[in-house]
Amino acid sequence: MSHDLHESLRDNVRILGDSLGRTIADDLGPGFVARIETIRGLAKRGRSGEQAGQQELIDYLRRLPEKDLLPVTRAFNQFLNLANIAEQHYRARFRRVEDYKPGVQPVLGELLERARNEGHSPRKLVETLANMRVELVLTAHPTEVIRRTLIQKYDAIDDCLTAIESSSEYPERATRARGRLEELISQAWHTDEIRHDRPTPVDEAKWGFAVIENSLWQAVPDFHRDLDNLLLDAAGERLPLDAAPIRYASWMGGDRDGNPNVTAKVTREVLLLGRWMAADLYLRDLEQLKTELSMWNTNSAMRAEVGNVAEPYRELLKRLVARVEATRDWAKAQLDGRSFEGGPIIETRDQLYAPLLACYRSLCDVGLDTIANGVLLDTLRRVAVFGVTLTKLDLRQEAGRHAQVMEELTHDLNLGNYREWSEEQRQAFLLNELESSRPLIPRRWECSAETRETLDTFRVVAAEYGEALGTYIISMAGQPSDVLTVALLMKEVGGRVGMPIAPLFETLDDLNRAGDVIDRLLALPGYRQLAGDRQEVMIGYSDSAKDAGQLAAAWAQYRAQEALVDVCERHGVNLTLFHGRGGTVGRGGGPSHAAILSQPPGSVNGSLRVTEQGEMIRFKFGQPDIALRSMEIYTCAVLEASLLPPPRPKPEWREEMDRLADTAHKAYVGVVRQDPDFVPYFRAVTPEGALGRLPLGSRPTKRRQDGGVETLRAIPWIFAWTQIRLMLPAWLGTGEAFANRIEEPGGLDVIQQMRDQWPFFGTYLDMLEMLLAKADVEIAAYYEHRLVDEPSLEALGERLRERFRRLHKVVLDVLEQDELLEKTPLIRQAIEVRNPYIDPLHGLQAELLQRNRDADGAISADLSRALMVTMAGIAAGLRNTG
Repeated sequence: MSHDLHESLRDNVRILGDSLGRTIADDLGPGFVARIETIRGLAKRGRSGEQAGQQELIDYLRRLPEKDLLPVTRAFNQFLNLANIAEQHYRARFRRVEDYKPGVQPVLGELLERARNEGHSPRKLVETLANMRVELVLTAHPTEVIRRTLIQKYDAIDDCLTAIESSSEYPERATRARGRLEELISQAWHTDEIRHDRPTPVDEAKWGFAVIENSLWQAVPDFHRDLDNLLLDAAGERLPLDAAPIRYASWMGGDRDGNPNVTAKVTREVLLLGRWMAADLYLRDLEQLKTELSMWNTNSAMRAEVGNVAEPYRELLKRLVARVEATRDWAKAQLDGRSFEGGPIIETRDQLYAPLLACYRSLCDVGLDTIANGVLLDTLRRVAVFGVTLTKLDLRQEAGRHAQVMEELTHDLNLGNYREWSEEQRQAFLLNELESSRPLIPRRWECSAETRETLDTFRVVAAEYGEALGTYIISMAGQPSDVLTVALLMKEVGGRVGMPIAPLFETLDDLNRAGDVIDRLLALPGYRQLAGDRQEVMIGYSDSAKDAGQLAAAWAQYRAQEALVDVCERHGVNLTLFHGRGGTVGRGGGPSHAAILSQPPGSVNGSLRVTEQGEMIRFKFGQPDIALRSMEIYTCAVLEASLLPPPRPKPEWREEMDRLADTAHKAYVGVVRQDPDFVPYFRAVTPEGALGRLPLGSRPTKRRQDGGVETLRAIPWIFAWTQIRLMLPAWLGTGEAFANRIEEPGGLDVIQQMRDQWPFFGTYLDMLEMLLAKADVEIAAYYEHRLVDEPSLEALGERLRERFRRLHKVVLDVLEQDELLEKTPLIRQAIEVRNPYIDPLHGLQAELLQRNRDADGAISADLSRALMVTMAGIAAGLRNTG
C-alpha cells in the first residue's frame, strides 16, 4: 500500500487482511491462501504496466479448478469489504466523509466566522439556522449489495478497531479486542454474502429504521449540541429548542413507481412500523429521564400540572411513559390486525414535545440549567427532528397511473376519453371537479385492479396517520394536469388535499419545460387556493442523464432550477427543490457540499430536499461519527449557499454551455440511440442479463418487463457499465464537446476560466475526473475479448475506448495536470490500493459470464453464486454501484 496513506489506515487494513488470511487458512488450508496471494501478486504486476503480468493473471484464473472459483471470489470480495471498513473508520476518526481538494474542507465554525466577516449579524446566523429546512430522504434503490447481517458484523469490527486503538496502555484490552475481531471476521467469512431472496419493501423500511436506531438516534442530538456550542461562540445564543435544520424522510415502502411490490397495504404497514419503532425508542429515553430527573425543585406551572408531589418531574414523565407505551401497543395491535383497548395514544409531535418542554422550562426557571441541557435537551432535539414517526414517508407514483384512473372514470361516466383531451380540456375538467361539492367517483365503481390499487393508496393518504406523510411525488410529470389529477384524487378519496404534491421532471424535454409547466400551474387560481404559497419540485438526475448524456443533463438541470426560481419568485411562492441524486456520478452523485454549492444562486435559500440512496446511506449515516460529519457538511453547504451564494454565470459562459451540451447530446444520442450495434454490444459485454438474478432490492430492474434497454432503470443501466469499468453513461459525449471547443481559438482558455470561476462547471469537472480515474478501458477490452465475437461489435467497442482515451487527454489538458486526482490523493490512493483485489474479480466475472452463456444460463449453483459475488465485490471495491 502507498506510504502516503495515513498510518492508522494502513495499519488497520493490514490487521484486517491478516485476520482474514488466518480465517481462510483455517477453513481451506494454507495452500489456498498461497493461491490467493499468487493471484494478488499477478494483479499487482499487471497494474505495474507489465503486459505479461496481465496475461499471466488471466491464464492463472482460467486454469483454476471449478471448485475454487467460488471461494476465490469470496476471498477478494471479503477483503474489499474489510478495506472499506478500515477506510470508513479512518474517515470517522478524522472527520472526513467526503474528499476535497486542499483548503476547501467544510467546517461550520469557520463558515460562521466568515459569514460574520461578510456582514451578516449574529441574529441573522441564528435565524438562518433556525429556519433552515434540509430534508434528507432515505431511499431503498437497489444499490446496497451487502446483506444487513453482514453490515452488523462490519459495524462490530469497526468497534474492535476503536478498542484496539484506544488500549495502547492496556494490553489486555487490546488482546480481548483482537480476539473479538478474529471471531467477527470468521463469522463474516462463514456467512453467505448474497441474499437468497429479494428483500421486500417492508424489509427495506426496517433497514432504514435500523439506520436511525443504530446511528442517527445518537448522532442527531450530538449534532445539535455541537451546533449549540458553535452558535454560543459566534452569536451568543443557542439554537431554538424546536429548530431542526436537518430532518429525515423516506421512500422505503412509499415509492411505487415501477415497483408492483409496493402496495397500499405495504405503505400502511410501513407507517405503522414507524410509529411502533418511534414509540419504542422514545420509551428508552423516557425511562432514562425518569431515572435521572429526581429533583424536587420546580416552577409553579409544573406544580399546577402534577400537584404537590415529592418528585414532580418523575410524576409527569410517568404519565408520558404510559401514553407512549399505549402508542406502541396500539401500533402493534394495528400491525397484528387486533383491536386496541388501551389508553390514549400519542398522535402528534406536540403531545410528546409539550410535557418534555414543561420539564425543561421548570428546570431552567429554578436554576438547574445544567440538568435541563443534558439528556433532556437531547430528547427534545430528537422529538424536533424525528417527530412521532421517525421519518416522513413520501409516496411516489408515475403520472400515467393517475391518467389511467381518469381515463377509466371518464369512460364509465360517459364523459369522453380523458387521454384524448387537450391539456386545456383536462385542466378545466379537473379544476371544476376540485371545486365541486358532489363526489365524482361512484361509491361502488367496478374498475381495473391497477386503478383500484391507485385509489387504495389515496385511502392510505386519507387515513389518520398523524404527521407520518411527507410529499406526493409524480414521476414522469409533464403538464399542470398531472398535478391537478393527484389533487383531485386526494379530494375525492379523502375529502381534502392531504399532502404537498411535487412533480418530478426527469427527461431532457421535461427539464427544458419545467419552468413553463410550473408557471402555468401557479397561474391557476384554483390550484393556488389548494397549494398556498409553497411549491415543491423534484429534479431527476438519473433518468435525465440516461436520456441525454451526463453533460447535457447537468446543464438542463441547472437551467431548469434557474427557471423554477424565477417563476416562483414572480408568483410570490416559496420554492423547495428536491434533488433526486444517486450514488454515482452518472446519477448526479458526488460530494454533497460541492454539489449544493454548484447549484444556481437562489435555488437553495435555506430549503432543500435530497435523496440519499442505497449504499450511500451506510457510507454517510451508518455510524454516529460519520453521520455527525455528514449533517455538518449539509448544514455548511446550505448555510453558505443561502448567505454567501455563488455568482451568476456570465452570459458568455451560458453560451459556451449551450454549445458544449448540444455537441455532447448529439454525440451521446448518436451512439446510444442511433448506432444499431450499441444495444447488442451492451448486452454482450456487460452482465446486464445476469443482474436480474442479483437480489439487491425489492424493485424490478426494468420499468416494463416486455421492453428492451430503453426500459431499464437508471440504476441497473449504470451498474452494468460500472461492472466492466467503462462507466460509459457518465462521460459519453463529453469528449467530443471539450475536444471540439479546445481545437478552436481561445477554447481552452474559456473552459479553464469556467473551471476556476464557476462552481457548477468546476464541480462537474471534479466529478468527471474521479469517474475517469475509476474507469479502466483495458478491463473493458478484456470483457469484450472474452464475450464478444462479432466484428461489428468489436469495432464499436474500440471506437468507444478511443473516445474515452481522447476525453482522458482533454481533461488532463483542462485541469493542467499530468495525472488524474493529483489534488485529491486519498481517492487516488484508495483506488490504487483496491485495484489488485478488484482486477481478479473482473477476470473471473468475464469467465463466469462466458460459461453461463455457453451453458444457456444453466451453470451450477456454486458458479452462479460466484458470478453474483463478483458483482458484489466489484461494487464494494469501487464504492458505488448505481
